[in-house]
Amino acid sequence: MEVVGLLLCVAAAVLTWGFLWVWDSWERMKSPEQAGLPGGGSRTLLVTAHPDDEAMFFAPTVLGLVRLRHQVSLLCFSAGNYYNQGETRKNELLQSCDVLGIPPSNVMIIDNRDFPDDPGVWWDTERVADVLLRHVEASRINLVVTFDAGGVSGHSNHVALYAAARTLHAQGKLPKGCLVLTLQSVNLLRKYLSLLDLPCSLLCARDALFLLSRREAAQAQRAMSCHRSQLLWFRHLYVLFSRYMRINSLHFL
Repeated sequence: MEVVGLLLCVAAAVLTWGFLWVWDSWERMKSPEQAGLPGGGSRTLLVTAHPDDEAMFFAPTVLGLVRLRHQVSLLCFSAGNYYNQGETRKNELLQSCDVLGIPPSNVMIIDNRDFPDDPGVWWDTERVADVLLRHVEASRINLVVTFDAGGVSGHSNHVALYAAARTLHAQGKLPKGCLVLTLQSVNLLRKYLSLLDLPCSLLCARDALFLLSRREAAQAQRAMSCHRSQLLWFRHLYVLFSRYMRINSLHFL
């Protein structure tokens, strides 16, 4: 009995320590300075490939930056016309952005044959980089947020955005002080652990981490529900179980 009591005490101590650690990490996540992010009022450009990327993958980042009083804009490189639903998906994107706190005036959708919504097509890096740089300069962007080399899902259009951002960064073409933050891709198991992935996210190296509150998670789900044309049965499961609907880990280039 004494051994059992001792084990219970140790377990309680570990759980208490874990709770305090997570709480402390959450408090530090609220501070933009802790993560090296630009402060409130900064102009941030989210760069995505398709309508629904902003809600499906980046909702924690967008809501976190809005919470930090960033002026968030969206540059979407296609209308998502793979199944000839481009016009419908444009409208769904605007509705989703409104839920996430991005006004319609801050949303730019590129509907260009150079950037087709097609996982079998690699977008030309130089062309993507040229379009991206023009938007960064025109809007005097301080922070660019996009996919990393894994593209979260491995989609070639996602990876093409990373390649363009990396090229601009490596060649020193971005305006002075403009940072690039990329969304960390994780393995399949972690991808569908939802909040159970939080301890691993806290332990793993990252430059920024955004975790949604219960209210914000509901907001992210409302944003995703705006993409009605994309809500097939497996996407409903994605909304329920994907960590990307609750947690975003990001790295600076």
